[in-house]
Amino acid sequence: MIRLLLVDDQHLIRQGLKALLELEPDLEIVGEAENGSRAIQMVETVKPDVVLMDVRMPIMDGVAATREICQRFPSTKVLVLTRFDDDEYISESLRFGAVGYLLKDTPSEELAAAIRMVQKGYTQLAPGLIEKMIAKVPAPAPTKTINLPPGWNELTPREKEVLRLIAAGASNREIARSLYITEGTVKNHVTNILNRLGLPSRTQAAIFANTFLPLLE
Repeated sequence: MIRLLLVDDQHLIRQGLKALLELEPDLEIVGEAENGSRAIQMVETVKPDVVLMDVRMPIMDGVAATREICQRFPSTKVLVLTRFDDDEYISESLRFGAVGYLLKDTPSEELAAAIRMVQKGYTQLAPGLIEKMIAKVPAPAPTKTINLPPGWNELTPREKEVLRLIAAGASNREIARSLYITEGTVKNHVTNILNRLGLPSRTQAAIFANTFLPLLE
């Protein structure tokens, strides 16, 4: 069972999500919270696997709560679920450790599938959001020096291949097939890439690669 904590300041939203998700045999609602501060307390108490986190809430918003939860409880995944597709909310949530960002109009079956995927370590973004984020990243001027993270030079040729495939949107399974390696090996490469580049998530790695790799080729 995947243990879920629902965080939203609107009681009706929480009840609606609970009714829909409890229909899934492998999902269990273990708690609810109406703001970010209460969410942090609940994570410590009920120890959920995944937190469904709204962003705009009183007392403490979801972005601040995401940062605190990801720092204090690294085994708990935060999946943002909101009606706001604001660039700042998206980038801040992902920078602070959220493993996904979905909108509330996501169909229930897709939401359930996304929960299962983030529990397995995959990043989930609502359609169009990664393109929106990439479009907001300014490309360095051609006459200026490209400042790459120090860890770039530590990447092996294989890890750079994996990074290029991540940028193309390939899943771990697709990368494994393309490079004739196991999914376990791909996961190890992804972990090494994130650690060496100092990036918090696969999504940030894709943004980095789409921004800088074309300038290096």
